[in-house]
Amino acid sequence: MSNPLIQRDTAAWQLQVWISFGLAVFLCGTGLAWLPGQDLDRAFMVMGYIFCLSTAFFLAKFVRDNQYKKVDTPMWRMVVYTAFFVAMTLTGWGLWRMNVNDTYKAFLLVSWLYLITTTFTLAKTLRDKHEADLAEARLQARAEARREMETQ
Repeated sequence: MSNPLIQRDTAAWQLQVWISFGLAVFLCGTGLAWLPGQDLDRAFMVMGYIFCLSTAFFLAKFVRDNQYKKVDTPMWRMVVYTAFFVAMTLTGWGLWRMNVNDTYKAFLLVSWLYLITTTFTLAKTLRDKHEADLAEARLQARAEARREMETQ
């Protein structure tokens, strides 16, 4: 019996994903740190970005967990999707209503959307690695069990 191939991301891809995510966090942080205007606007946007970041991870996990079989309740599904929608909507609304230069708004918008897309990519990469590690551990356990049976 041949060993099945376990699909893994390359080290270069993993590095690219982490660099991209780090760059998105840096750009968002820089944009928010230099945000002109009132402290309340800055605080709102920081909270909005953090809310969007966490709900993007929640949504990615929810979708992946329910990919082959529904394991979560419909109420949890509603909570996850609603939280993501509310986070994105409120952050977008806060950005739109802020009284800052349009160029600055564009920078904040692009860096925010970059953060969200890299969050989904990072979540997928981390989950793929976890699943590959589990598959490899299962294969090793089966191989050890076969060897033990053969020696008896």
